[in-house]
Amino acid sequence: MQTTQVRLASRPHGEPTADDFETTTVDLPPLEDGQVLLRVRYLSLDPYMRGRMSEAESYAAPVALGEVMVGATVCEVVESRSNSRAVGDQVLSYSGWQTHAIADARHTRRLDPDAAPVSTALGVLGMPGFTAYAGLLVLGKPQPGETVVVAAATGPVGSAVGQIAKLKGARAVGIAGGPAKCQALLDEFGFDAAVDHRAPDFRELLAEAVPDGVDVYFENVGGEVATAVAL
Repeated sequence: MQTTQVRLASRPHGEPTADDFETTTVDLPPLEDGQVLLRVRYLSLDPYMRGRMSEAESYAAPVALGEVMVGATVCEVVESRSNSRAVGDQVLSYSGWQTHAIADARHTRRLDPDAAPVSTALGVLGMPGFTAYAGLLVLGKPQPGETVVVAAATGPVGSAVGQIAKLKGARAVGIAGGPAKCQALLDEFGFDAAVDHRAPDFRELLAEAVPDGVDVYFENVGGEVATAVAL
């Protein structure tokens, strides 16, 4: 079996370009006991990946040049030498940017396609959803009637935060970039108010959206947006 991989070829300066990556096809070794061969069906592209391309100090080690780019994946088991995983199982793994991968079956999590679309394991039922759930309910603990402000509110984490806030009886105010995203916050995600951080009068618009102040702020961006909310 072969796999086609996307590897990090150089450290990006600013936004990554196609020249920062290389695509190669290599042979995979035979399976060992306890391992499974996976076909990648879905790959989650997340903001943290930009940090992993850099050598700057961070909470996780950078991807080495020439290594496969990291990433969470939903895969199908196409061959198994594990008693816990059968051919055809849909699993969550950390296989990265490639078409196929070999993994220790213990490092995969079986998914139930009948419970929810398996792709949600990379979104609302995966790391982004858990980040929203734990960050808001364990740390923020919004109460009914309070105001929750969310930065990057149309992203997978931010949009979930706003909806969880609404379920808890709070007022959800989302911050996003551009009129289209702000409209989506109101029409699709059910936020009570939306503020465009690209607007020249952003601070004034934010103040109007939170006349009673901010009780919980879910930070996803930093910089000017965080400063405006703090003030």
